[in-house]
Amino acid sequence: MTRLTVAEIIANIEAGKTIEAVSADYAFTIKIDEYVPYACAAVHDGHQFRKELWEPCLHTQFERWYEEDPETKNMVISHPIVIAGCDSRFEYDLNRAPNHAIYFDAWGKQLWKNPLSEAMINKSIKKHNNFYKVVHALINQLESKFGFCTVYDMHSYNWKRWDREVPTWNLGTSNIDNARFGNTVETWRQSLSEIEFPNGIKSTSKINDTFQGNGYFLKYITQNFKNTLVLATEIAKVYCDENEQVIYPEVVNAVHKELAFRIPEHAQSTYNTFK
Repeated sequence: MTRLTVAEIIANIEAGKTIEAVSADYAFTIKIDEYVPYACAAVHDGHQFRKELWEPCLHTQFERWYEEDPETKNMVISHPIVIAGCDSRFEYDLNRAPNHAIYFDAWGKQLWKNPLSEAMINKSIKKHNNFYKVVHALINQLESKFGFCTVYDMHSYNWKRWDREVPTWNLGTSNIDNARFGNTVETWRQSLSEIEFPNGIKSTSKINDTFQGNGYFLKYITQNFKNTLVLATEIAKVYCDENEQVIYPEVVNAVHKELAFRIPEHAQSTYNTFK
């Protein structure tokens, strides 16, 4: 892995070169082993929280971890194209529009002791903007090369906070063209429901049950690229103890192994349909 500026990353993408890089500000990573008509993303995987924000922040390290999506990058790390955030969503949320990316309160609790300075906010928003410059270049290259691509937008959610039974997997589709992609979504939902977990964990899969796919990452790509399907794919945090901050590596590994063949299989079928 090399450390590259955003301009260098974009230049490599536009030249069709393979790369494995971290952004110069250490805000995100991108890996392109080869150019294929699909990509994986884990925008909430990051937990970094720059030191100047520690003292002003009212949320504990655990409270931040609890709302992040740990291990979502590792679940898709073996795929040819992976882009992932390194910073905590509590610094800036890549799944929100730039003007709403900085939380003032989060999940019902005030986040900062006092309002952040304009300089501190601008530092975070610059990282957000740079990430989307790279996303734009990447999707533009994939659409130009292949005519169509699919993005697997990986997230996780805290299932224990719900007062009803919730699915292991949830697909959010309210902001995609369901008339065009409905069958493809159902095929992906069915594939996820067949995943086998260790430790007797059930694998159920539903559409728009817990979340509806309202994230900015999906909206940005969908609004700017007409031949890219973004599948907002959420796994319940059955791969950890969300209340004790304990990761279950055997469950993460099982998900990784299943997605290693299910994603390319689904992506190829989707590409054959829409290319």
